[in-house]
Amino acid sequence: MPLSDLIQLALRAITGQRLRSFLTLLGIAVGIAAVILLTSIGEGIHRYVLAEFTQFGTNVIGVHPGKTKTGGTPVTGLPSSARPLTLEDAEALARLPNVLAVTPSLFGNAEVNAKGRSRRTSVYGVGPDMPVVFKGKVRVGQFLPREEANAARALVVLGPKLKYELFGADNALGERVRIGGLQFRVVGIMESKGQFLGIDLDDTAFIPAGRAMELFNREGLNEIDIAVAEGASSASVARQAKALMISRHGREDVTLISQEEMLSTLSSILDVLTMAVGALGGISLLVGGVGIVTIMTIAVTERTSEIGLMVAIGAKRRTILSLFLGEAVALASLGGILGLVLGIGLAQVIRLFVPALPVHTPLSYAVAAEVLAMIIGLAAGVMPARRAAHLDPVEALRSE
Repeated sequence: MPLSDLIQLALRAITGQRLRSFLTLLGIAVGIAAVILLTSIGEGIHRYVLAEFTQFGTNVIGVHPGKTKTGGTPVTGLPSSARPLTLEDAEALARLPNVLAVTPSLFGNAEVNAKGRSRRTSVYGVGPDMPVVFKGKVRVGQFLPREEANAARALVVLGPKLKYELFGADNALGERVRIGGLQFRVVGIMESKGQFLGIDLDDTAFIPAGRAMELFNREGLNEIDIAVAEGASSASVARQAKALMISRHGREDVTLISQEEMLSTLSSILDVLTMAVGALGGISLLVGGVGIVTIMTIAVTERTSEIGLMVAIGAKRRTILSLFLGEAVALASLGGILGLVLGIGLAQVIRLFVPALPVHTPLSYAVAAEVLAMIIGLAAGVMPARRAAHLDPVEALRSE
């Protein structure tokens, strides 16, 4: 029998029982919609998290005090034999080949006062190349000037939100602010960076790392961040940085984490998460598959005499098998299309009414969901189709 005839007969059988067919494909549609919706949310979160991290660049290597051991990570604030990271370490790392920029970094929380206003906020001690390393931009004024580490002047660059809270619409350049117990002069205002995983990057103050060590009474830095030159190997620079730190400290007492490595690991974890939530939605597809098995079994019982007549006039058993399998696949395919419309529609509604929740539906997931629906329809239709193909024609006609 030609394929066109098989398709026509399958569609005629489906439309002959409209309500029953609709309820059957609705089960598949709900399953597909659940898969599409959950994977859209998972993929949206995946892209959002990666975008949050990549806004600081993907060629950054962080040098942290203390060597990571099996089952643990470097712990600050506890007794350790590791030497603290110093400003001199940062200067030495900056002289390595293929290093674009280096910034020392330490941070804390302090009261910031100006113009009779006060605000407790995050204060970062950094180097003059911090904007190069983390892709920051100064909106007004300049960033911290390059000067001797031990002779760093009391200068500060404010985030836009902190500037507005302290000075409002007034010009803040040249004004004095008190951070903790020290006076600083404002030399610049940063461009807005927004939120980073719930942290407001605009509500910050940047001061020279040497001054931050004095302010927070620290002996060493929290970390040193290295920006690798474009086209250079991060792994090669990391090896050179580790060798340099070993030669300076006498032993391996630092941990190096590259942004590229971290993003790769994070992406793998988020991929697994997206697949896991998609699999949860796929449970609904099993229910839809059971529905197809039930409906096709009923269809075989109702059409026993029709099957007997087809066999009696010479229809081959594989033709009958193909006919019932075609009905099952058609039901699943139509349900899959309806599910795609429902799932993508719900994802767009969520994006419209809950803009804070990232939602993205990749085309590959939509195609995979439709193919999965067809496979489920094929698998669910096998048993009823085989039963129909193996009916005895005499017994089938006698049932009339």
